[in-house]
Amino acid sequence: MAKGLSTGAKIGIGIAIFLVIGVLWFIGSYNGLVSKDETANAAWADVEVQYQRRFDLIPNLVNTVKGYAAHEEKLFTEITALRSQWQTARTAGDVDGAITAARGADSAISRLLLVAENYPNLKASENFLSLQDELAGTENRVAFSRNKYNDAVKIYSTAIRRFPTNIVAGMFGFDKKTLFEAQAGSETAPSVSFT
Repeated sequence: MAKGLSTGAKIGIGIAIFLVIGVLWFIGSYNGLVSKDETANAAWADVEVQYQRRFDLIPNLVNTVKGYAAHEEKLFTEITALRSQWQTARTAGDVDGAITAARGADSAISRLLLVAENYPNLKASENFLSLQDELAGTENRVAFSRNKYNDAVKIYSTAIRRFPTNIVAGMFGFDKKTLFEAQAGSETAPSVSFT
């Protein structure tokens, strides 16, 4: 039966098969990018949940420490401002702003816990110890969620940059996402002075 087809018909069938394969690839590439984007968005939502948990714990921890270290008002104000900044960025859907606020909170919480080291009565307080344990558990969850988010963003970013999928990504506006990265100087423990 194939002998009966003209050369033009064979070329037409070949072109049609090529077009069908191209359309299927295009659809598969688009759907794959959507899946990777949604995976990264879901991972970010997990990070937000853990940060919300952390920021919900902070006022209780600050109030507990305040009773012992009233002269650390600057630190308490900074923590409150960072909590507000994170909430504002989260509400606005500003991932970069939320990451910046979260990084600032990392440093501020470390300094808050260092302040507590200088108050033996505070370190012995059951309320403080309970909050500190809960915060430690939350920090572990935050670290896990950050890693999961970074993994999802890496897969997504690789997909939008690889040829030929980058053509589909460019056509439909799949943009690069921000990774969590350690802040410069985070390898150095914060110092606390009582001057």
